[in-house]
Amino acid sequence: MGMNVTQKLIKSHLINGEMVAGEEIALKIDQTLCQDATGTLVMLELEAMGLDRVKTELSAQYVDHNLIQEDYKNADDHLFLQSAAQRFGVWFSRPGNGVSHPLHMEFFGRPGKTMIGSDSHTCAGGAMGMLAIGAGGLEVAMAMAGEPFHVTMPKILGIKLVGKLPEWVSAKDIILEMLRRRGVKGGVNCVFEYYGPGLLELSIWDRHVIANMGAELGATGTVFPSDKETLRFLKQTDREKDWAELVADQDAKYDLEDTLDLSSLVPLIALPSSPGNVVSVSDVKDRDLSQAYIGSSANPGYRDFAVSALMVKDKQISPLVSYDINPASRNILEELSDEGLLSLLVHAGARIHQAGCNGCIGMGQAPATGRNSLRTVPRNFPGRSGTKEDSVYLCSPETATASALMGKITDPRDLNFAYPKVHEPKKKVVNKIMMQSPLALDEASKVKLVKGPNIASLPELKPLPKDLELKVLLKVGDNISTDEILPAGARVLPFRSNIPKISQFAFDIVDDTYSKRAKEWRDQGHQHAIVGGENYGQGSSREHAALAPRYLGLQLVVVKSFARIHWENLVNFGVLPLTFVTSDDYDRIQQGDVIVIHDVINAIKKGKELTASIQGKEEIRLQHRLSKRQIEILLAGGLINWMKKR
Repeated sequence: MGMNVTQKLIKSHLINGEMVAGEEIALKIDQTLCQDATGTLVMLELEAMGLDRVKTELSAQYVDHNLIQEDYKNADDHLFLQSAAQRFGVWFSRPGNGVSHPLHMEFFGRPGKTMIGSDSHTCAGGAMGMLAIGAGGLEVAMAMAGEPFHVTMPKILGIKLVGKLPEWVSAKDIILEMLRRRGVKGGVNCVFEYYGPGLLELSIWDRHVIANMGAELGATGTVFPSDKETLRFLKQTDREKDWAELVADQDAKYDLEDTLDLSSLVPLIALPSSPGNVVSVSDVKDRDLSQAYIGSSANPGYRDFAVSALMVKDKQISPLVSYDINPASRNILEELSDEGLLSLLVHAGARIHQAGCNGCIGMGQAPATGRNSLRTVPRNFPGRSGTKEDSVYLCSPETATASALMGKITDPRDLNFAYPKVHEPKKKVVNKIMMQSPLALDEASKVKLVKGPNIASLPELKPLPKDLELKVLLKVGDNISTDEILPAGARVLPFRSNIPKISQFAFDIVDDTYSKRAKEWRDQGHQHAIVGGENYGQGSSREHAALAPRYLGLQLVVVKSFARIHWENLVNFGVLPLTFVTSDDYDRIQQGDVIVIHDVINAIKKGKELTASIQGKEEIRLQHRLSKRQIEILLAGGLINWMKKR
């Protein structure tokens, strides 16, 4: 039987395990990606491992999240990352160069390769025939040290694309339709592979939009074939030699299948405050609007900005709306300037920001209280924008721009002018001036890491104790995101290299008393537990969401179900992740209860189920899906301790 693209990628990189869905496999990793919000920990982890030089074919460190330099902290960390990149043999993208994912695709993405990144949207690399997976920083550090990447063998969902996109409908509407169908946990332990005649409609940048937001489905990854469109893109970026055809065999099969008729799509929008809360734009038109935002890793291509510029040509943005333009890369910013499109945006009233993540991660551009914001970003979790009680909608550039012109949420099909035709720039800009190549080994070995006063050493973590008697300090509901566990934004992210400080913000959006209560409980010599609902830990790959609560004494998390990356991060930092056998048991545990598990080490070694008791109440059944390797990691107190023992 023939193989699909995902199977070919996995088989060619398989080190251990069998390609059976649900089994743990180990993969050789060719490339890694780090960004600055997570990369500082990765570099500190490499230092802790005593690594001399990265073992991957290529590793890159981008500075794209923490660009606001309101004091010394971010600037110091930029210098630290630059020195670490030089020390360990890593490409370094300077602040203001752009967002990691589109930049990596422009400069380094290569069909047939594997990549993991300390950013959940690393899956965007699947747009050009890569197996690209978001992971916790520790997993990325291990791959940079030459270790295989362990992951659950996913089911492969084949999505056959047919038909042609109507006017005013674009790639963002495709991924929003997948979210409408399947929700934010519909892709857990799956890879989404797109194929079919409808692919002819999609450029590499369109594919990037879809692959990027596979993370919002909870998917392990998204894969597109490497075809003639991939070759065309690589020719444009002077990398034709990197092309290799990679397509599914004629008789390829998929574990699951779906079909999407592009011609049936309409403009879609995700309502606050979940990417899975998708409806037609026509269902919510005429709602008030205060902000429209174009850009981010979810809509980073030249076309996304060009169509917006042509829509506002000779027009004026509504005085009620802040129209924010966030270029995804300096190359695209240059192209817009060369083509005269940047001036169209400026003249219409747009606010032009530096190339980077910016408002997508809550670093500036926060919306006003109680006002609606339309954004082309990938996520709208509560408070992610920087405004605690925000109201953020996700939509295409066409919908955001139409709404900015009209001063209210508008279906772009209702505009009284023709859909603009976007032509590719006459000259493709490939400017590496802000990309610093790795130093030669002899030079790199002389580099000293530059550490500012805000950088703190990683806390030491103790092994899992034999018996657990843990008070439940917090109980939360379904779909708790890592943005809610450990917020992003300008007030928090500058402390990303200082775990004691950043831990003060843990669960701040959910319960602003948690960090203080947890610290007091820890200082009295106690560990604690957290109880949650479905899809716990969705969203960002930031390992701070595991490490900060662990620093505060978290030892056990019991939920109905976990998001993949956060589950892995908990294990890597020595926190035991368990799920309820019967979801009704979730209702039996209250905040303040004490969970008791005797001889937990033997219990998790013996089988997948174990018994716990709620002190003074009743027994409940819990389960785990830990591999033998992960049990060893927990017993060592985390991945770093496990690696040191080896």
